Amino acid sequence: MLGIFAPTSRCLVMDGVLKAERAEDFINRASTPNNKKQGTKVTTWEYPLLDGSRRTLVQRVGDGSIITRFEKTPPPTRPTDVVCPHFLELKWATGCPFDCAWCYLNGTLRFTPRKANPYVKDYGKIEQHVRAFLGNVGGREEVLNTGELADSLMWERNGYPFSKFILSLFGEQKRHSVLFVTKSKNIEHLLEGDHRNNAIISFSLNADSVARRFEKGAPTVADRIEAASKLASAGYEVRIRIDPMVPVLNWEEGYKEVIDLVFSKFVPSRITLGSLRGLQSTINQATDKSWVDYLTERSGWGRRIAFNTRYWMYYKLIKYLEEKHAYTDIALCKETLEIWDRLGMDYRNIKCNCVL
Repeated sequence: MLGIFAPTSRCLVMDGVLKAERAEDFINRASTPNNKKQGTKVTTWEYPLLDGSRRTLVQRVGDGSIITRFEKTPPPTRPTDVVCPHFLELKWATGCPFDCAWCYLNGTLRFTPRKANPYVKDYGKIEQHVRAFLGNVGGREEVLNTGELADSLMWERNGYPFSKFILSLFGEQKRHSVLFVTKSKNIEHLLEGDHRNNAIISFSLNADSVARRFEKGAPTVADRIEAASKLASAGYEVRIRIDPMVPVLNWEEGYKEVIDLVFSKFVPSRITLGSLRGLQSTINQATDKSWVDYLTERSGWGRRIAFNTRYWMYYKLIKYLEEKHAYTDIALCKETLEIWDRLGMDYRNIKCNCVL
């Protein structure tokens, strides 16, 4: 029987750590399964894939509140269409304690009671839906993204850490993996156990000057890279996201410094690049809107940095990675078909952050 800790009131961030204001802010609930819900349905659907093929994949588990497929981006047909594969989300929580200026959660969660404040769902229901998914023996190997609606490691120092809970379930099998997407440095529970076959860790990075200006609540870029290095040394697959890139003054030097610091510590399994973008709902909810000044182009995915600027940023960093570090495992995040084509990259065999 698991101890379930669900937040019932406000939380604080202290030195990059999410903390409850009082011990009574957590309710311990037993995760005894409800027998009436044992037959949680796994719904599948035949999806068109980016490579032109079609495949039957899990669409959702149960009501889709915990496990569902991200399917907002159909395969691109027009130059301005966004390229993004249909990955699986594991929606264990919502919100984030780091309060980055451009966080899309402020817009995505604007109509929810807690908005972008951290909220962890009932572990009992999460376990029920995960076990139903893992029992779907006919499905293909998948990685479940736990960082689309929350920072994956924001709950590591409260009650029952999420990483320990979720990996205890996935550790019983070898087909599927959990993707942790994070800016956190709280990796101690990942280092305690041997979950290398079931966990992929992806760290979101930025140029130091950009992070200090717009990611003020998050650990420093150096601390994130140090945490990533420790996990890589422990045998975990570690990925890097440099996203959102921003064309600040001396941006090229800033992003090259980040790349050099990463490669001085370890070699990531893949790097995904992305540029600053903002849906209107995100812009409307932002407190600091100074970053919006960089968004001069409108698109089907909100406002963006101008096409030529985005292309030049990607081109410079991709060339630097190839020439300085002989590194080619690079993809783009939520970019348009015309950017992929202009860079001479083949999106059909995409190996980006959120897929195996």
